[in-house]
Amino acid sequence: MEDVGLIIILLSIVTALAQVTDRVRIPYPILLVLAGIGIGLVPGLPHIHLNPDVVFLIFLPPVLYAAAWYTSWPDFKAHIRPISLLAIGCVLFTTVLVAMAAHYFIPGFDWPESFVLGAIISPPDAVAATAATKGLKIPKRIITILEGESLVNDATGLIAYRYAIAATASGSFIFWLAGINFFYVASLGVVVGLAVGYVFYWIHRITPDNATTDTTFTLLAPYASYLIAEEFEASGVLAVVAAGLFLSPRSSEIFSNRTRLQATAVWDTMIFILNGLIFILIGLQLPMIFENLGKFSMGTLLLYGTLVSAVTIVARILWVFPGTYLPRWLSKDVRNREPRPGMRQVAIVSWAGMRGIVSLAAALALPLMISDNTAFPNRDLIIFLTFCVIFSTLVVQGVSLRKLIRLFRITGDGEHQQVEERTRLAVATQVIEHIEESYSLGLSAAVLSQIKSKYEIRIQRLQKEQSAEKLTAEQIEEFLKIQLELIRHERRFVLDMRRQHLINDEMVRKIEYELDLEEARLELELEKAE
Repeated sequence: MEDVGLIIILLSIVTALAQVTDRVRIPYPILLVLAGIGIGLVPGLPHIHLNPDVVFLIFLPPVLYAAAWYTSWPDFKAHIRPISLLAIGCVLFTTVLVAMAAHYFIPGFDWPESFVLGAIISPPDAVAATAATKGLKIPKRIITILEGESLVNDATGLIAYRYAIAATASGSFIFWLAGINFFYVASLGVVVGLAVGYVFYWIHRITPDNATTDTTFTLLAPYASYLIAEEFEASGVLAVVAAGLFLSPRSSEIFSNRTRLQATAVWDTMIFILNGLIFILIGLQLPMIFENLGKFSMGTLLLYGTLVSAVTIVARILWVFPGTYLPRWLSKDVRNREPRPGMRQVAIVSWAGMRGIVSLAAALALPLMISDNTAFPNRDLIIFLTFCVIFSTLVVQGVSLRKLIRLFRITGDGEHQQVEERTRLAVATQVIEHIEESYSLGLSAAVLSQIKSKYEIRIQRLQKEQSAEKLTAEQIEEFLKIQLELIRHERRFVLDMRRQHLINDEMVRKIEYELDLEEARLELELEKAE
């Protein structure tokens, strides 16, 4: 019961802080971490021990699945080169640089545990990346690259982490064998995720439309992907991401409008709770971390923490700038295929490398012993250094990122807004043409006028005014039914535009969500009319 009470208290704090985060102008994750530290330092409160298995199983699958769900696969594929350079190349580069810094500047750090530390703190966090860019008017390309990187880099870091621990226990490391295993684990994880995604797609297709059960299936999909992949010793992270990327563009085929609305509300609430608990739990771990570091002075700990944090931040900068421009200098195909990024945009990508819960969970999951009589070397110090990197990247980079964007005067894509406006205009215009072709002869003048006026006013962007002409109960029912049919026609037209690659998935989701809301309203009105 004590644990349940603590969870309720934490949820209350998370909710309360969410209400004040805009006023204090501190990014939400940072505020939660600081709150967690403050709570953890209150004398007499029970310590909350973060179970790494709980983090990997309970928190990680839904958070990654939600991020993958809102990632457009065409956009992801179009930016696969920079995403791969960050998610694989930058993670491994950071691992090596941090390992070198730990080995040469921290006494007692041998190469195996140095690489363990590097693997733990090398991948930026998916939640932190999303929170850092949320609400910021920055180019779509930057958002796509950062969110795409955060989907894949956890897999790279955790696979490297697994082999670094094995090297620590055995005292040896075979590079070529680790490379083969890396591709096996990653490839099998993707295959498992696609297979699980297809199974859930098939389940949705053959089962009756039911908003409650369909929403439940969306909650089961990430956990099924993760557990099955881990059972085959594959990457559960990539399995979850692959399943989300597979099912997301097919949601229009398998979900009714009520399911989409309900699932969106359920997932928004769940991700809000999970994200809030994640960051406040990070802060709560600090007192317990200090308990096991009595042999180090505070000055020494802060020196080591500052060193590793600085190397982690600088490593990303050292990778991002050459990784952006060197391929363009070497390949004409890259220059012709991709727009030239400005230095300021590259600087934003290099600075958006916040760490989070996955790194802390990986550190806490380190085994206590590597053999019957040998403790895992420097385990407590690795956990402390991981916390330092998480805290410093969240605070230093998280707080300054928004200021950096304003300083560089980076704005969103005007072209993206224009495409959205053209899409809405095309949809409304096409519907009016459909009305004139299909309904002009079979409807009364009053009903036809009501139907056409809605789309004509939308096109003209004028304030909607109700028609003064009264409608009978039968005409109202007919009017509502025609509106429902037209909304479904709008949806089909939007999906046709996506299939023709005229618009991206993000735009489809935005318009479809509005249509779902309108359809749900009309269905309720029709039920009352009947």
